[in-house]
Amino acid sequence: MDEFEWFVSSFRELTGIDLSHYKRPQMERRLTSLRDRRGYSDFPSYVRAMREKPELLDELLDRMTINVSEFFRNPDRWKDLRAIVQDMGQPIQAWSAACSTGEEPYSLAILLAEMNVRSSILATDIDLRVLDKARRGEYGHAQLREVDDRLRSRYFYQQDGNYRVSDEIREAVQFRQHNLLSDPYPADLDLIICRNVLIYFTEDTKQLLVRRFAAALRPGGVLFVGSTEQLLGLSLSGLEPLRPFMYVKKNHAV
Repeated sequence: MDEFEWFVSSFRELTGIDLSHYKRPQMERRLTSLRDRRGYSDFPSYVRAMREKPELLDELLDRMTINVSEFFRNPDRWKDLRAIVQDMGQPIQAWSAACSTGEEPYSLAILLAEMNVRSSILATDIDLRVLDKARRGEYGHAQLREVDDRLRSRYFYQQDGNYRVSDEIREAVQFRQHNLLSDPYPADLDLIICRNVLIYFTEDTKQLLVRRFAAALRPGGVLFVGSTEQLLGLSLSGLEPLRPFMYVKKNHAV
């Protein structure tokens, strides 16, 4: 067992998160860089410090993924999603998995409100800190660059130089902590949004997650992934391509 493997084992004991599911080169590079910047020469000393200083652990958890998002990222994909939703029955049961700071589930809530579609939206992430930010619903100008003036005035209000999501939209989304690798998945879903997350995982773990997503969808349900995440080379577990970066569950058992 080399030093990074020892760190992965120690981190799993400390947090319950198994880093072995993530692509090693990029994860090791990112965490080594953070360790070095904090002045620790090796992972054992870094782990000892994390046990004594919770803020170091919080910082490391934040560095595991890049929590950068925006409303209606890749607008053409949201136009595609709108067309798909028009053909779905109501109410729509949706899950925004690994939702980070909330821009995507709120984008979905706005889209559905504009279409007068009844829905239930669950948004989850492993990181409690980003969930707290998501629940507050406060964002800077950069996160709203794809939101036109009409939608801004309808679904946001300005507060202390930032924008806050309206109560109507915040109340449409239920946020909850969830570990994609170990926690149970919801069931009978019409839509799962999980964008720019699979890129962090090994091929075997991607396959596991795709299989679990497929099982969570009802027949005809849709999985919406990120623009860097074509599921090429993976067994789609009953899913088939529908539109770019969107996959529909076939009308038979997975």
